[in-house]
Amino acid sequence: MSLKNTLLTATGFLLLGVGAVGVIVPVLPTTPFVIAASVCFAGNPRLRAWLMKSKFFAEHINNYKQRTGLCTRTVALSLGFLWAMLVTSILAVGELWLTLLLFGIGIAVSTHILWIAQPKKKDSIENKTKENTYD
Repeated sequence: MSLKNTLLTATGFLLLGVGAVGVIVPVLPTTPFVIAASVCFAGNPRLRAWLMKSKFFAEHINNYKQRTGLCTRTVALSLGFLWAMLVTSILAVGELWLTLLLFGIGIAVSTHILWIAQPKKKDSIENKTKENTYD
């Protein structure tokens, strides 16, 4: 294995680790780190295949590629972990300004999760035609 492939593989595993932590930590996104790890593993077909066979990580990559949205279970788990950790933090700190800040972050992240959970609609041919015409 070349130095480049070794560094990419190590970086890929590091990114996967950060992505896995993102499952538990409410404001750390999982998907961008998993996709970046997938790119790092592109030079190693065995690791790439392993990643795509992984139940958890493959869902994030396939959702990104196909824009199919997230399954209800993933959304429920994400929102559950998010609010459980935020409420725990709010109770532990007890400061009004921090409570408001964490609540605002929770609303923003919840909105983002619900937004990416929706499947993306494919553009109709009419919309593509309108974009390509000059007025």
